[in-house]
Amino acid sequence: MTRRLWQIFGPVILAALLVVGILLAPLPNGHISKTRLQADAVSLSPNVLGGARVKAQALAQHYVPFLGSSELARMDPFHPSTLAAKYHRPYQPLLLGNPGTQSLTHFVDDQSELNQLKGKKVVFIVSMQWFTRQGQIPAAFDMYYSPLQLSTWLLRAKGNVADRYAARRLLQMNAPAKSTLDRQSLYQIAAGRPVRGWARLALQARLRMLNNEDQLFSRFTHSTNWRRIKDGEKQLPAKDEPQQLEQLAGKIAKNKTKHNRLGIDDTFYRQRLGHGKLASLRGSQRHFEYRYGPEYGDFELLLQQFAKNHTTVQFIIPPINAKWAAYTGLPMGNYAQAVAKLKYQLASQGFTHVEDLSRDGGQPYFMQDTIHLGWRGWLAVDQTVDPFLTQPQPAEHYHLNDAFFGTTWANTTNVR
Repeated sequence: MTRRLWQIFGPVILAALLVVGILLAPLPNGHISKTRLQADAVSLSPNVLGGARVKAQALAQHYVPFLGSSELARMDPFHPSTLAAKYHRPYQPLLLGNPGTQSLTHFVDDQSELNQLKGKKVVFIVSMQWFTRQGQIPAAFDMYYSPLQLSTWLLRAKGNVADRYAARRLLQMNAPAKSTLDRQSLYQIAAGRPVRGWARLALQARLRMLNNEDQLFSRFTHSTNWRRIKDGEKQLPAKDEPQQLEQLAGKIAKNKTKHNRLGIDDTFYRQRLGHGKLASLRGSQRHFEYRYGPEYGDFELLLQQFAKNHTTVQFIIPPINAKWAAYTGLPMGNYAQAVAKLKYQLASQGFTHVEDLSRDGGQPYFMQDTIHLGWRGWLAVDQTVDPFLTQPQPAEHYHLNDAFFGTTWANTTNVR
C-alpha cells in the first residue's frame, strides 16, 4: 500500500519540492539586451512598475524614472521618450505609471530601486486629478499592487510617523488587507513596531520567491509602445531646434484637431465624447474638488522617501484643457487653490524644482485631450526636463514636516 501511494503521489510531491526549491534558490538576474530594455522602459507594463529586475538594469544604464499616470501613455512625436531617442540625449526615460497609479502606488512600487536612486534625479508628473476627497481608489491600487515591493517595504519599515501613516493607508486598500501576513505586519507597523519573529522570516522567504518570480516572468513583457516611439522619431526634424519643433508641433496638432470645438485630438473626441456624449457632460464638473483629501498625505510619503535618499526631483504640474473646464463647469478658482496648496507642501520642505503649467490649459495645441499633455505641452515639459537632467543641479536642503500627514493639512486651504 505504501509503495502504491508513493507511486501515485511521489511524483507530485517531488515536483512541488522542485518548484519550491527553484523559487527559494537565488537566481541570476540575466542580462537584458539593449533592444529589449528600450522596449521595456516605455512599455508601461505593470510587470515593470511592480517588478525589480527591469528597473534595476535600466537604472544601472542611465535611464531616468519618469513617474506619473495616464499622461505617460500620450506618445506623440514630442513625448519625452521620443525626443530623447531621436536626439540621442544622455538619458532615456523609464516610464513608471499608468491610468490609476497615484502617490500610494508609486510609494510602494518604488521600494526596490531606492538604493539606486540615492543622489540621482527623477521626473515626476503630478496630476491634480489624484487629489480628490476619496484619494486613491482601492480597485485602481489593486491593479498595480506588487507583493514583492510591499514585502520589501514591510521588512524595511521601522514604525516612525511616515511608516505608521503608510501602514494605515495600506490597510484601507483591498489587496494588502486580504493577506493575513501583510495585514498582521501592517497592524504591527501602524502600532509603531517593526516586523519581527515568524512574520519577518515569512516575509523574507516570500520576498525571495517573489524576486525569483520576477526574474522569470519579467522576460515576457510585451508592448508596442517602442514602435510608437520609433514612428514618432520619423516625424521629427534632424536637428534639435526649439523653434522648428514648435512649428512642427503646431502643424501636426492642427491636422489632428480639425473636427471638434475643444481643440483636442479628433480620435479621442470621436471615441470618448462623440455620439451625443459631450452634451450630457455640460456642467458635470461644477462640484469637483481637488483641495481636500488623503492624497496630500500619500504624496508626502513620496516626498519623505525622496528626501531621505537625497533624490533630486523635477516636479511637473500639468494643466486642464481650458475649453473643457469651461464646458463642464470645473471651478478653476478652487483648482488654483489646490495647486497653490501642493506647491506650498513642496516649497516649504525644500523641493525647489517645480514647473507649474497649470495656467497653460488655454494655449493652442498644449493639450492632447481634456486633461492630458500633448504636442506643445510636451515641448514645454522638455524645455524644463532636458536642462534639469543634462546639467548639474545644486543640492537641495530638505526640511521634512510630518504635519503634512495629518487630517488638518488634508482639509485645509489656508496656505501662505
